Amino acid sequence: PGHAVQRRGGPKGGGVFRKENARKNPGFSVRKTRVFRPPVDIGAQAVPDRGQPWKGQDMRDFDAELEQRLVRYAAIDSQSDMDSPAQPSTMVQHAMLDLMVRELADIGAADVTKTPYGTVIATIPGNRPGPTIGFLAHVDTAPQFNATGVKPRVIRGYNGGAISFPDAPDLVLSPDDFPYLATKIGEDIVTASGTTLLGADDKAGIAIIMTAARHLLANPDLPRPTIRIAFTPDEEIGRGVDTRLPSDLAVDFAYTFDGGDAGEIVYETFSADFAVVTVTGVSIHPGEATGKLVNAIHLASRIVQTLPQATMTPETTSLRGGFIHAVDMKGSADQMVVRFILRDFERDGLAAKGDLLRTVCAAIAATEPRARIEAQITPQYRNMRYWLERDMTPVDLARDALRDLDQTPIEAVIRGGTDGSRLTEMGVPCPNLFTGMQNVHGPLEFVSVQDMALAARLMVQIAARATG
Repeated sequence: PGHAVQRRGGPKGGGVFRKENARKNPGFSVRKTRVFRPPVDIGAQAVPDRGQPWKGQDMRDFDAELEQRLVRYAAIDSQSDMDSPAQPSTMVQHAMLDLMVRELADIGAADVTKTPYGTVIATIPGNRPGPTIGFLAHVDTAPQFNATGVKPRVIRGYNGGAISFPDAPDLVLSPDDFPYLATKIGEDIVTASGTTLLGADDKAGIAIIMTAARHLLANPDLPRPTIRIAFTPDEEIGRGVDTRLPSDLAVDFAYTFDGGDAGEIVYETFSADFAVVTVTGVSIHPGEATGKLVNAIHLASRIVQTLPQATMTPETTSLRGGFIHAVDMKGSADQMVVRFILRDFERDGLAAKGDLLRTVCAAIAATEPRARIEAQITPQYRNMRYWLERDMTPVDLARDALRDLDQTPIEAVIRGGTDGSRLTEMGVPCPNLFTGMQNVHGPLEFVSVQDMALAARLMVQIAARATG
C-alpha cells in the first residue's frame, strides 16, 4: 500500500524500476534557463587547493573531499576494451590502479596489494568483533562512448534549470527529460564538458569508498569490523571478477558502490550471456561472381533483421522484459562477426533467447548451404537474487544502516549487472549500493556530490552496525 512503481534511465544497462514510497514534488518551479552562476570548469586547470579541508571533519560533511576526489579521478582515462585479451584489458587502467595503491597507503590502509590480475585490495583493521565486510568499485569506464580527455566541472548550488555544456553547445541536460535532476536543486552537480562521458560509473564509487576509508582510518575509535577494499578493472566488459578474487578478498559478504539514485539497494539484476555469431561466405572477384559469390554481409544482415525488432530489443522492453541486443557488426563480404548481448531476469528466459538466436542462425544457414554460420554463447553473470534471497543478511544490514541515517531504503531492480552479480554467484553475497550516478555511458552523465556524501556515510554506518 502507498507504493508506486517508477522507471528511469538507470545506472547499469538502460533503465531501472523500483518500488518506493511515492515522493511528492517539493513545490518548486523549474526555471527553464540555460544561464547559471559560472560553473567551476576543471579540466586543464587543477583543482583549487583547499588545504584538504576534510582533515578532522565530521562524517556528515564529506562534500569537499568527495568532489575533489571525483574530479581528479574522472580526468584519468581508464576505459576498458572488450577486444583486448589482456588483463586488465587496457594499459590506461593501470594509472587508476596504481594511484589507488598509493592513496590507500597514504591514508594508512594495511595489506595494500595489486594482484597479478589487476585488482587492488587493502584492509582497514577492525576494532570490534563482527563479519569481515568488503566494499568494491571498478576503475574502468565504459567503452561505448569517448572517455579520453574528460574535463569534469562542478555546478555549485544547482538552480533547477537546464544545464548546457561548454564543448557541445547544442547538448542540454534538462530536468524535463531527467526528473531526478529536478530533485537536486541546491546541490552540487558534477558533469563532463559535453564531448565525453564523465566516468562517475564507477569513479563516484571509488571516491565514496576512499573518503569513507580515510575517515575510518583517521578515527580509530569508530566501531568497525575488519573491512576489505577492492578496486577492480574491466567491470564494464564483464571481466571484473577474476576467479581468484573471492579467496583473495576473504570476506563474509561485500557491497559494490555502483548504483544510481540515493537510497537504492540492489539485490536483483539481469542474468546475462554474450553471443558471437560468425558468418563465413564465399569470396570471389565480383566480375566473376555470378552463381559463385556468397556475401557474408547479406547473410549477417538477414540474421539481425529476422530477430524480433518490435519486441525483445532494449528500446522496446522495460521492467522485467529481457532482450537480444546486437552491439557490434564487423567484417567484409567474406566474413562477418556479429556480437550480441542476451539479457533476462530468469534463467529460463535467458536460455530461450539463446535458443532463439541459434534457431535464427540455423534458418538463415539453411537458405545458403555454401555458407557457414556459427553461434557461440558464453555466460557472463547471473541474477544475484538467486543466492541473496537465501540469506538477506547484507541487504538487511544496509537497510538498517540507511534507516539510521533517516533515509528510506529503495529496493531497486536493475536492468544490468555489477561485479556483485559475479561475486554473489561465486559464493560472496554482494548487493549493490547507490552512488548517485545518472545517465551513465554518455555525455549527459552527472552525479550529485551530496548523493555521494550520503553513500560515504552509509559505508561508515554499515561498518558500525556490523559490530552489533
